[in-house]
Amino acid sequence: MNQKPESQKNKLKEVAALFFKLGCIAFGGPAAHVAMMEDEVVRKRKWMTQEHFLDLMGATNLIPGPNSTEMTMHCGHERAGWKGLFVAGICFIFPAVTITALFAWLYQEYGQLPDVKPFIYGIKPAVIAIIIMAGFRLGKKAVKNTTLAILGIITLGACLYGIPEIAALFGCGFLGLLLYYIRKNKNNLNTFIPIILVDLVGKLEIDTLRVFLTFLKVGAILYGSGYVLFAFLDSELVTHGWLTRQELLDAVAVGQFTPGPVLSTATFVGWQLNGGFGALAATLGIFLPSFLFVLFLNPLIPKMRKSTVVRAFLDAVNVAAVALIAAVCIDMAKETIIDWRTSLIAIISLIIVFVFKKLNSAFIVLGSAFLGYLLYLI
Repeated sequence: MNQKPESQKNKLKEVAALFFKLGCIAFGGPAAHVAMMEDEVVRKRKWMTQEHFLDLMGATNLIPGPNSTEMTMHCGHERAGWKGLFVAGICFIFPAVTITALFAWLYQEYGQLPDVKPFIYGIKPAVIAIIIMAGFRLGKKAVKNTTLAILGIITLGACLYGIPEIAALFGCGFLGLLLYYIRKNKNNLNTFIPIILVDLVGKLEIDTLRVFLTFLKVGAILYGSGYVLFAFLDSELVTHGWLTRQELLDAVAVGQFTPGPVLSTATFVGWQLNGGFGALAATLGIFLPSFLFVLFLNPLIPKMRKSTVVRAFLDAVNVAAVALIAAVCIDMAKETIIDWRTSLIAIISLIIVFVFKKLNSAFIVLGSAFLGYLLYLI
């Protein structure tokens, strides 16, 4: 009778140790994270078959949130039930959030000093190149046909015209659904309705609750790559005057230095908005929906994956996500690439990310910071 609880405890320890390790060393973005997970969970530990792992990967595209973080939760659930889900997710997130919080404090204390500015000068163009590469990779998978390409162009135009990014994202998704029904002319409705939170955040003073609600809303509707987060934050925070675009770019850069999920950038942004409590509120807000989605929707995943309606919606949403990335890159480039130095760094960074595709983005940011420092002195 005592054997089973002990076995469960051992499984939880195993889950905690594995995903804390991955949280400390998983640089390189979601694709790299998932590759490391597959090696550890399928090949080395044999917690599940390759086929089941692929099923879980497909399932993560059906719900909002950071895909690689949600994969840790699925793997933890597979090994140790619902407790394993929470242990895996928290252990994977914790190292990135801790490191990011340290960077946030240092940035707040020293980021405005003259000796830091030359490094930031070089980082900004490199960040844009990294985001462009992420958008390019997503675009190759997302644009499956001419209709989706047209939807993406429409969404890009809407974003550049000033339509809020979240409205553009879901507008494109539901337009994709409409086109699907026009083509299929079916009356059978097997819908999947994403959670849409009302806009509880306006141009009011910043407090901890407001920071939490802002990031909770973004976390609940964030489809696609973690890089789409930057488009949402640009809309939610820069537009409302809570954060400057330079601070957002700096937050993106810090996200490249840290291992684990890119969404830990929320910790950095929250710290700039309201100190330590703001960092905690932003972190809880951005990740909480992922835990809930994986916990409550896991039993529905097999049916959802087979639904052609869900696929039509997600195909359109994925294309819209790529359009959001393109739009925010255009806006950032206008403010960042202002002279021959920043143009040179941007071109070199673009060449590196497209030629040396396996190079860790953290090295690109570090190299650009050093190059920016040298060029800044000229």
